[in-house]
Amino acid sequence: MATRNVVLTPHQEDVIKDLVKSGRYQNASEVMREALRLLEQRESEEAAKLEALRNATSIGLMDLEQGRFIEVNSEDLGQLLANIGEQAAQSVAEKH
Repeated sequence: MATRNVVLTPHQEDVIKDLVKSGRYQNASEVMREALRLLEQRESEEAAKLEALRNATSIGLMDLEQGRFIEVNSEDLGQLLANIGEQAAQSVAEKH
């Protein structure tokens, strides 16, 4: 394994020491590997969310271009959202 020198803040050093002292990790390297694993996982999840948003945006723009939308005034918006919520709840209930 490669060795790296990393500059830590006093707080970060204390966190690592406390985690090792707790017995949860054998040494600072284990703590850092776990931290990097979690960071990698979070980055992957964020990338997936961003991709989903891009896809949803693309679908929405295509719907607009092809006229697949409805116009709703502010007075009717609450009722429309309530109806959508009811439909979603019914759909979930039917699946269970």
